[in-house]
Amino acid sequence: MKKHYMLLMLFFVVLSSWSYAQTGSISGQVLDETNQPLPGASISITSLNRATSTDGNGQFKLNAIPTGTYSISASFIGFEILKRNVTVVSGDTKVNVKLTPLAQNLTEVVVIGYGTQQKKDVTGSIATVGVKDFQKGTITSPDQLIVGKIAGVQVTTNGGAPGSGSTIRIRGGASLNASNDPLIVVDGVPLSGSTIPGVSNALAMINPNDIETFTVLKDANATAIYGSRASNGVVLITTKKGKSGAPIINFSTQNSVATVAKKVDVLSADQMRTYVNENGNAAQVAMVGTANTDWQDEIYRKAFTTDNNFSVAGSTKDMPYRVSFGYLNQNGTLLTDNLKRTSAAVSLNPKFFDNHLKVDLNLKGSLSKSQFANQDAIVNAIQFDPTQSVTAENPFDNYFEWTTGSGTTLVPNPNAPRNPVSLIKNKDDDGNTKRSFGNVQFDYSFHFLPELHANLNLGYDVSRGKGATFIFANAAQSYSTQGSYHKYQSDISNQVAEFYLNYNKDIKAIKSSISATAGYGYYANKTKNLNFSTYRADSTTVISTPTFPYDQPENRLLSYYGRLIYTYNDKYTVSGTVRTDGSSRFSEENRWGVFPSAAFTWRINQENFLKGTTVLSDLKLRLSYGVTGQQEGIANYSYLPNYSTSVNEAMYQIGDTFYSMNAPIAYDKNIKWETTTTINGGLDYGFLNGRINGSLDIYKKKTKDLLSSIPIPIGSNFSNFLLTNVGNMEASGVEFAINGKPILKNDFSWDLGFNVTYNKTKVTNLTASYDPSYQISTGGIKGATGYYIQAHTLNAAPNTFFVYKQVYGDDGKPLQGVYADLNGDGVINESGDRYFYKSPAPKITLGFSTSVNYKQWALSTVLRANLGNYVYNNVASSFTSRASLLNSGAGILNNVPTSFFDTQFINNQLTTDFYVQNASFMKMDNIGLSYNAGKILHDHTMGNLTISANVQNVFTITNYTGIDPEVYSGIDYQLYPRPRTFVLGLNLGF
Repeated sequence: MKKHYMLLMLFFVVLSSWSYAQTGSISGQVLDETNQPLPGASISITSLNRATSTDGNGQFKLNAIPTGTYSISASFIGFEILKRNVTVVSGDTKVNVKLTPLAQNLTEVVVIGYGTQQKKDVTGSIATVGVKDFQKGTITSPDQLIVGKIAGVQVTTNGGAPGSGSTIRIRGGASLNASNDPLIVVDGVPLSGSTIPGVSNALAMINPNDIETFTVLKDANATAIYGSRASNGVVLITTKKGKSGAPIINFSTQNSVATVAKKVDVLSADQMRTYVNENGNAAQVAMVGTANTDWQDEIYRKAFTTDNNFSVAGSTKDMPYRVSFGYLNQNGTLLTDNLKRTSAAVSLNPKFFDNHLKVDLNLKGSLSKSQFANQDAIVNAIQFDPTQSVTAENPFDNYFEWTTGSGTTLVPNPNAPRNPVSLIKNKDDDGNTKRSFGNVQFDYSFHFLPELHANLNLGYDVSRGKGATFIFANAAQSYSTQGSYHKYQSDISNQVAEFYLNYNKDIKAIKSSISATAGYGYYANKTKNLNFSTYRADSTTVISTPTFPYDQPENRLLSYYGRLIYTYNDKYTVSGTVRTDGSSRFSEENRWGVFPSAAFTWRINQENFLKGTTVLSDLKLRLSYGVTGQQEGIANYSYLPNYSTSVNEAMYQIGDTFYSMNAPIAYDKNIKWETTTTINGGLDYGFLNGRINGSLDIYKKKTKDLLSSIPIPIGSNFSNFLLTNVGNMEASGVEFAINGKPILKNDFSWDLGFNVTYNKTKVTNLTASYDPSYQISTGGIKGATGYYIQAHTLNAAPNTFFVYKQVYGDDGKPLQGVYADLNGDGVINESGDRYFYKSPAPKITLGFSTSVNYKQWALSTVLRANLGNYVYNNVASSFTSRASLLNSGAGILNNVPTSFFDTQFINNQLTTDFYVQNASFMKMDNIGLSYNAGKILHDHTMGNLTISANVQNVFTITNYTGIDPEVYSGIDYQLYPRPRTFVLGLNLGF
């Protein structure tokens, strides 16, 4: 027995030795053309389903490779893919790989509408930003990834609330009353753009960590394929997919602390006491308290955020896959503000029938729970009396409040601001939102004609947003109704079905190539809004009951589209696009619209007189013309006669019952979409094999049939205004972008990018018959009822400020109520002396990005600037007066900004140009430092560890006196401060 045991052991030793002898390893280094290591490059052996990535020094190693000859593949973004045959023998086989950069990435494939195209052949104005160039730090909404990154694209965050959205404008927008938001398409699914209740921003339901690239289509040649939804540009978002090779596991975590970067400078408690004692009457002096309360400190806090993401990507035989999970828990700097988001994504990309059938399955889902802080506290904290304490013994949950009456009749003063802390602590506003969207796309290349592809895209976007607001029974903010409780819920469903044929053929005999696309699209959008009763805080007593239990607006769009691109001799390209859309939002007579475009491209550097140059790597001229449409922001049934139902007013009593009244709504049965015509000229350039590259674009847009409210005759039994198509608007601009690598050496490189945009927009018509004096008031302000500070008018930018010209004294201070008599008639009045002055839109926007890499270290920063934008400081105009501080009529004291001492206004001056301030600024959005520690274990299964530190909202340089000059609407009143955030991150790959 012992003999047999010894023989068996000997057999296994020999076998294991033989097995060991039959395996080896491949190791080496991946370098660029200057012999600089490329960290993160991919090395794979497809036949063995094995892959790895290089460490911070460009080193890699694949262990346990059976002996034999294999084809290895090396790839890195921006470089040609290199394949090489390697013979593995026992031991370690050394392989050093040098990759060649793509000349300005001209052969890089970019996403266009309904297809892809090599960058060198693109005819439209298109810009792409990838993962490498995204904004860094705590990014909770996808739109924030490209802030300042693209010429002609302005992204303005709407404040510092968790998950807060942004206003995205491509070349300034093209509408007045309809939407100016671009169409956003994620993996072929057009998003509706609808708001989702229960979350502050619908885009925040998409995890930014799942996004691979943003492609922005700017001119009409690029966007016309999307027809009636493309006047404001198109943003194509491509999410991350799996790749061939062994599974790659990635885990990242970012943890941050946010602080309020700047507060409104108001009087301290001591300053308040001094002023009241010196200027107030006896009753006002008696109201002064003894506390020293900084109300802004009371409502703000340091806010912690954690953002964690896990993904697995790889390939099983012929099916690349990627699965990811994310968890975000973000606190706002305003007390109780919080967003929790759990997300998941699945991407499967199998191939069948000898790669003739490709299937892309993309599914994404997210759950969010929001606690919305009461943002009314922001303004109240500015004006609430700092000499009063936060708490006091009273019936209002023991929070100090200004009151009237006494004893049992004591009630909150209706003319006083509410206690800021009470506003937050005595209100619960919770939201719960679910969203799922995705698609399955089949691309079939015909066996008998492989150049012809049939593509079927079936997609969906569904969400349910619900929540409730609860105000405590004894809270002063809702004391008259003894608190309140109200629920809300909306179900949103969008369906997409598209089918198109695509034919691509190179005809070498005549030096030509053809790309043709023809397709059909069906889009259905439906929303169901449930209407609930509002109850008192006891949840039994009804305060109000809705007239209808729900409303269910919906609309549909049918589309037919085609595109033809012809290239001759790799130098001259002409393209044409046409799309026709039919929308249920318009009557049958106006339902269909046609949106064509045409373009010409000349690759000048391919001409014989430039072909021999070694300096110029790209020079391409682009010319385009096209027409696009706009239907978003238009009501679903505005062409139909309809009635409005009164709720609490205009009711008729029969017996003891009150009945709502119905009144006809003014309508235009011929209403239709706005159309925008765009002419674009562009020049793409590249030098030194693409080390310097960029573009220059000049454009002009004309929008006609703008939706505008015009007066209608009194006595027509309708309201006094009708929304119809009468307006025209023009926009023109110049965009310039440059990217370069000033230094590219071993262990040391420097990348930079700069873009600048000039844009000018003006209204050219607002009425059915020419009326140069007609204007539309916009921009409602606080401080009094019914005041507007902006207007649309002819030959001025939209939302231009409409103000009186302030007169100043010899001391340089503004004079109370003294304005310039602009028409010289001796009378100061609105019709003759208010004038149009400045615009909230910047004339020039600039973006600058740079990164320096030294060995495993990387330092990066992003700066932005807006020039020529103005903001109306409504905080100062509402509160900066003696009447506001010593509010005798209300019997209260209010705090005021310290700028009060600069004006000494007795009463609020709401319509003076004194408060329209130059808000030009330069911001450092972030600065970050990262260290690639390489493999934390020597085992080949462990990947790289990267440690990063980042600061967001580093500084702002501006002359604007408010807390932040970046206010897209141009009216600064209740801006949630954008925080300064300190971030520490870890990224670990396996």
